[in-house]
Amino acid sequence: MNKQKRYEIFARLKAENPNPTTELEYSTAFELLISVILSAQATDVGVNKATKHLYPVANTPASIYALGVEGLKKYIKTIGLYNAKAENIIKTCKILMEQHNSQVPDTRESLEALPGVGRKTANVILNTAFRQPAMAVDTHIFRVSNRTNLAPGKNVLEVEKKLLKVVPKEFLLDAHHWLILHGRYVCKARKPMCNSCIIEDLCEYKEKTE
Repeated sequence: MNKQKRYEIFARLKAENPNPTTELEYSTAFELLISVILSAQATDVGVNKATKHLYPVANTPASIYALGVEGLKKYIKTIGLYNAKAENIIKTCKILMEQHNSQVPDTRESLEALPGVGRKTANVILNTAFRQPAMAVDTHIFRVSNRTNLAPGKNVLEVEKKLLKVVPKEFLLDAHHWLILHGRYVCKARKPMCNSCIIEDLCEYKEKTE
């Protein structure tokens, strides 16, 4: 795919949705961190349902830590892998209080040192909370990047690095959100909605649906 096509793809996605953001509901960097940890192998809708009850009760490292693992589980038991997530979140709260003055760190190294935080989660926090050019490649972004030929790669890291290289600079900060939303609602896994896709003529997928 050439430069011009890539530019036009993001220009159209931006025109349709000028200020894209995550569908996770949060009001602080800490709330976003907890929501992203909870969202692994879970839907944003499911996470929002749980945090709607959790955050009014506890939304700081100290207040969630005070709930303890068992107390936290009561709020998140509707979410997949909730046992492991509760343990990780409590450990993360302790580290934030002891090492980061209860603040979410803004470096990849410090974020990835937190239990339950991998590269993808760190990228979401860096991009969404701290507005750093980072690319959190989930299944949607991986699929869209490969299917359209925008930034093909054999694995998540390959796609991430390629996107950071080929996405035009002016679109880099929001590219991650546009691609996720496009993959979630248009370029779906089983049957992409090619006939209602605003970038269909630019996409290089050979098996377009009617």
